[in-house]
Amino acid sequence: MNFIDAHSHVWTPDTERYPLAAGFRRANMDPPSFTTSELSQQAIPVGVSRVVLIQMSFYGYDNSYMLDAIAKHPEMYRGVAVIDQEETSTVATMLELKKKGVRGFRIYPKDRPLDRWLSSDGMRAMWKCGGEQNLAMCCLMDVDGLPALDRMCNEFPETPVVIDHMCRIGVTGQIVPDDVQRLCAMAKHKKVTVKVSAFYALGQKQPPYGDLVPLIKRLYDAFGPERLMWASDAPFQVVGGHSYKASINLIQSGLNFLKQADLDCLLRKTAENVFFY
Repeated sequence: MNFIDAHSHVWTPDTERYPLAAGFRRANMDPPSFTTSELSQQAIPVGVSRVVLIQMSFYGYDNSYMLDAIAKHPEMYRGVAVIDQEETSTVATMLELKKKGVRGFRIYPKDRPLDRWLSSDGMRAMWKCGGEQNLAMCCLMDVDGLPALDRMCNEFPETPVVIDHMCRIGVTGQIVPDDVQRLCAMAKHKKVTVKVSAFYALGQKQPPYGDLVPLIKRLYDAFGPERLMWASDAPFQVVGGHSYKASINLIQSGLNFLKQADLDCLLRKTAENVFFY
């Protein structure tokens, strides 16, 4: 089946070999362990053979565990790293990580003003490099960060952009039509793709996640299947009454508007084009 999970986190309880960043404790690791082996136990039975690994926050800028996983299984994994966007060697860091299987960099507003969260010189250097090297800017954000993203997409139209988790629409429990429209408007930028993911955290937050179908249909109409990719957001999708299988089931059997070719895009081709090259 050769499906691709475009977004999963992994970590190990071995904090001696892979220490946590300053300010994080073992208690932040919930569940305490989600290694690549534990991920495979979830992914392989449902036909997922490749995964895009997303750097976990409690490792900070040390991408070692993710990079070691890629080095051991380069046919199976690609990575989205987190780096210090204000360091003077940002571009050199990006190029070095690309050699090691990284294909994108996670960015988010954090504590920055939403109208300027992408305006620093370091961020502009990242976007310029991303456009030149086909490295994606992977955005964890809400819709209120979209105006700044829109400006950057206009300034760097060749830079690939991936919006995580449908821009977290519905995280409050309600799917606001204006929020949906604002995300769909980003389809005008041809390099923007959207992860259809994190169902456990959106809308009613209950499997089989049927309440999310109208949102996904709107994204399908706006972006087309070739710019949508499914992702689990494991391990968070596999705890608290949710499951990895329920996530992929929504795509495979819960979206009756999808043709077989569309399914191939959401479950393989889009992520393959963005990350596996």
